[in-house]
Amino acid sequence: MREECEVCKSDLHVCLNCVFYDATKANKCRETQADYVKEKDRANYCDYFQFKDEAEKKSGKEEAEGLWKELFKKP
Repeated sequence: MREECEVCKSDLHVCLNCVFYDATKANKCRETQADYVKEKDRANYCDYFQFKDEAEKKSGKEEAEGLWKELFKKP
């Protein structure tokens, strides 16, 4: 069964939404046993797929802004 976002109808079971996705790896996946997936933004049937949690979905910019605010917060 193909999972879709109820609002925008985008595929959900895609590499870009997976906890194992890592752009710095050769096949962009930290799971060494996973099959190669060419289109990381398209639906696939990887058995190792796990959704990222909310903390990992934040962009680097959002994380940096949060750390900056924490560092310079007023007492």
